[in-house]
Amino acid sequence: MARERAEQLVREVVDLYGEALDRVVTIARRSPGLVDALAADELVSSVLLVSGLHPHDVTTRVRTALDHVRPYLGSHGGDVELVEVTADGVVRLRLLGSCHGCPSSAVTLQLAVEGAVQAAAPETNAIEVDTGPAETPATPGVFSVDSLLSHVRDEQPHGGTWLAVPEFEELGPGEVGGFTIGGLTMLVCRIADEVFAYRDRCPACGNSLAGTVLQRRAGGPVGDAVVRCPTCRAHYDVRRAGAAVEAPGDHLDPLPVLVRDGVLSVAIPTAVTG
Repeated sequence: MARERAEQLVREVVDLYGEALDRVVTIARRSPGLVDALAADELVSSVLLVSGLHPHDVTTRVRTALDHVRPYLGSHGGDVELVEVTADGVVRLRLLGSCHGCPSSAVTLQLAVEGAVQAAAPETNAIEVDTGPAETPATPGVFSVDSLLSHVRDEQPHGGTWLAVPEFEELGPGEVGGFTIGGLTMLVCRIADEVFAYRDRCPACGNSLAGTVLQRRAGGPVGDAVVRCPTCRAHYDVRRAGAAVEAPGDHLDPLPVLVRDGVLSVAIPTAVTG
């Protein structure tokens, strides 16, 4: 009897909160921009989703989620486009620019895009990358889109954890720093206002990149930035997802860096964090 009474009280409280939230959303609709402001708040948005009161449909929420990862994709010269959200909850995406087939895209899809989409639209079931004929050929030496998701899930089978890294803000333009975050040692570079993070390991010789500096290749375009391994002198393009300059196919392992809830954050693979 006591258990039944407790369950009834819980239902009544949930119904009360649900009715109150419904009225809040109704009142908010009378003020231009207020509903969008409520939906933009991560905590409020999650409560509205659980209550079935979110003011935006699934497509709008997925588009908003993708907007949050665009700064990272854009820093590598690429973009992502929402093709559609199917009736059975599959989110179909198309990668654009240098994101097509690059290792940065693979990491971002697993650690950034999937997490953002699932948080914004928990009713969706899967993410698929469009590999239609309209796509441009993948850059030689990097992953094809056909193997993109299978490759990253083989290496990062358990997703990742986002950790706040305000210390990255201390780097000045053109500076390179070494950090250990969540048990992972990483190389962090700042180019103007953009921050790039990679595992601190040279794929050519396996050694640390500690002591490297940002350089511009002879005759390179404005904004060109590479780092050189102090041990084997291999060069890696910071803007192009850490692709090797001399050995196509090699690349540094990129780690997504995004502003989440107003704080600079980096994604650490779960395989590292636990």
